[in-house]
Amino acid sequence: MDGNGGQPRPEQSGPGAGATRGAEPVEQAAAEGGAALPGGAGSAGPVGPAEPSAEPARSPGAAEGAEPVESGGAPDSEEGAGPTEGAEPVEPALDRPLPEGVRHRVVAIAADAFGGFTYPELPVSLRPYARFTPSRRVKYAATALAAALESDPAFRQKVAGRLREAQPELTGALDAGSPPPAAEPLDVAAAAYLLRPAGWAKLVATAGEEAQRAEAERADEETARELVRLREEVAALQAQIRADATRARGELEAVRKDGDALHRKLRAAHSDVKRAESAQRKLQAELDETRAAAARERAAAESDARRLRARLTEAEAAVEAGRRAVREGRSVEEVRLRLLLDTVLDAAAGLRRELALPPRDTLGVLPADTVDAVAPGSFSARDIATRALSETDPALLDQLLALPQAHLVVDGYNVTKTGYPALPLEKQRLRLLGGLAALAAQSGAEVTCVFDGADLDMPVLLAPPRGVRVLFSKAGETADELIRRLVRAEPPGRQIVVVSADREVADGVAKAGARPVASVLLLKRLARV
Repeated sequence: MDGNGGQPRPEQSGPGAGATRGAEPVEQAAAEGGAALPGGAGSAGPVGPAEPSAEPARSPGAAEGAEPVESGGAPDSEEGAGPTEGAEPVEPALDRPLPEGVRHRVVAIAADAFGGFTYPELPVSLRPYARFTPSRRVKYAATALAAALESDPAFRQKVAGRLREAQPELTGALDAGSPPPAAEPLDVAAAAYLLRPAGWAKLVATAGEEAQRAEAERADEETARELVRLREEVAALQAQIRADATRARGELEAVRKDGDALHRKLRAAHSDVKRAESAQRKLQAELDETRAAAARERAAAESDARRLRARLTEAEAAVEAGRRAVREGRSVEEVRLRLLLDTVLDAAAGLRRELALPPRDTLGVLPADTVDAVAPGSFSARDIATRALSETDPALLDQLLALPQAHLVVDGYNVTKTGYPALPLEKQRLRLLGGLAALAAQSGAEVTCVFDGADLDMPVLLAPPRGVRVLFSKAGETADELIRRLVRAEPPGRQIVVVSADREVADGVAKAGARPVASVLLLKRLARV
């Protein structure tokens, strides 16, 4: 077996043999460190297949600092053709897709080397996978990795450099043109695809065929093992069937014996049943005689009971007659009193109808209401300011909301942009509505929060908290105008408190009878919730 895992080396046979032989002097010159290449180029290794971008290829074994060797525009060599005289030998490209096993191995190597690159070193198509683990890169970025390795020579050379650091023995043997005999063919083919030494296309194709042949052999072995296993199972099942049949025959014989015994017991039981039926007939005759005697005794007892019930009925009638006589003597006076009371009630009802008197609970004016005196006044939202409290004291808002049927109207964005303008609008709304829900639960007042929705294309998806009414202004209308309409919609005399730092809004609602307060006052009150 040779050093290619049991397959002929590219330089020994195949279409690219001539190209490989032509590349040996170049490798030897590169190894000696400075021998000039034909055409005046610096130290370099064998030239791989021409890339679409015509990027100069670098020898895997060349010394650092050597200039890249350009292909010189030479066309790809046909199978079996040797290198063109006076030009670098060009390896033929793959004439078929990468074998699946080789492709998977190449992608796995690239995914492992992926993490050692900086973000700018990665191709643009692979940057979205920069933070993936190697296993996730193999799973989700396999296609992108394969495409980048094929179309981006610079990226492929970087991956090849990582491979040289990780597997120096394998890469060194490939650079020398003698793959290790004990190496896995797929590893050799994947390294050859990345390093692109002389005859790499042949190595890849040979590895694919070897992998397919090994897979077929494994499948044949697995099929043979499965066939042996199935035969063993069939033999075991046949033995088990024979054992079951023997056991079933024994059980059938035992059942037959049990059946004979049961037949004998059945005949004996039949005789016992006949004797029992004869005894039952005798007992039935005795029972009939006993029932007849009991019927006669029951008839005599019922006759005695009827006589006793007749006597009891006569006694109860006598007692009821005595009670009726007592009730009649007492009821005469009750009837007289009831007739007198009904007469008085009927007379009073007739007098009320004649005078057309209203019911007592509907009287509009009571006698005490006719006395001239000064009645105490009631507090309004404007009178709360006389309590000597600052305009920014949270206790002032508590007093306003404690008024009967108070309605708190909040200019939403005016408050949130005063208190926490750095938050996004959605978080500003959620934070304000959460505080207003707690305030509504504590005070029991009606709370309405108004947001400016004039620039919205569609309604905002929002679940208002319990106890808080959330409104957005319509297209062409500002939140200030919506607040003024809310104030005008309330009946005169209701206590309305409007929270806004806008001077124009405060003056407008004050003219409509509402009590304006600053946004800072509400923010301080919500800070205590």
